[in-house]
Amino acid sequence: MKILRKIEDINRPLTNGCVTIGNFDGVHLGHQQLFAAVVEKARAINGTSVVITFDPHPLQILLPGGIKLISTYQQKEELIGLSGIDVLLVIPFTKEFAKTTAENFVADLLVKKIGVKELVVGYDYAFGKGRSGNIDFLKQQGKLYNFPVTVVQACYSNNQLISSTKIRELVKEGQMAAARELLGRCYQIRGTVRMGKQRGGKVIGFPTANLKFNDEDLVPKHGVYVTQVFCEGHQYGGILNIGYNPTFGEEQLVAETHIFDFNEDIYGKPIKVNLLKFLRSEKKFSGPKELAEQIGKDVMLAKKILAE
Repeated sequence: MKILRKIEDINRPLTNGCVTIGNFDGVHLGHQQLFAAVVEKARAINGTSVVITFDPHPLQILLPGGIKLISTYQQKEELIGLSGIDVLLVIPFTKEFAKTTAENFVADLLVKKIGVKELVVGYDYAFGKGRSGNIDFLKQQGKLYNFPVTVVQACYSNNQLISSTKIRELVKEGQMAAARELLGRCYQIRGTVRMGKQRGGKVIGFPTANLKFNDEDLVPKHGVYVTQVFCEGHQYGGILNIGYNPTFGEEQLVAETHIFDFNEDIYGKPIKVNLLKFLRSEKKFSGPKELAEQIGKDVMLAKKILAE
């Protein structure tokens, strides 16, 4: 997949460009359905399948307090690449760009720059200043500039509408199996392992790899989870605690991962953690001994779940 990181990187119109546009936070099953339609239509006319997205997410710029993202930009890029898309155009989103009218977006970007031959959008898509570029508008523009507009209808799983909003709700509630059904994969957090208080191994007997949440991260329900951990090309089982470590009176929100059968120095290295199942809420224990006993029980239960 070729990645263009600004509009100016498009030197000439693309060959028979079949295009879809959106934020695609989470790249869930509904988004994947859009990408599949774009790829199919591009192949039918020996064309180029194109995804247009934005970084940062527009609501991070336009909405006070922003939005909690299901996936990092890096993860979004990886997942779009797996869908078979030929070209990913990432438009830097600014307050100035937000002033672009829907008419100018179509005429200047889609028609002149990309040379769109077909547009594929979701059933609820709208864009441009004031979200004036709705489905009806796009169909009118398609007639004006001679490109068909295909609208992909809502996607459901077990009668549940697949949407980024619903997935955020499920993650915040710790409903990882339900979130997995809508995403088509496990919900994942990732980051660089940082130095913590180093109590996990020395005081409690369960060393942990610590990740810090950023302001825009979607934080799952606080508590303990069964996990899969990916580090340096290998996969491990583990348990993860998300919270403030109340037994020791911490004030910073962290994600602490105990990796099973693992004893490597990974400070400063990236890891990915799939959250499989919520085990219990975070609680305050009387001290390290009681906490260690509970973690031992958590480990035994997690290993049983992973084995199954």
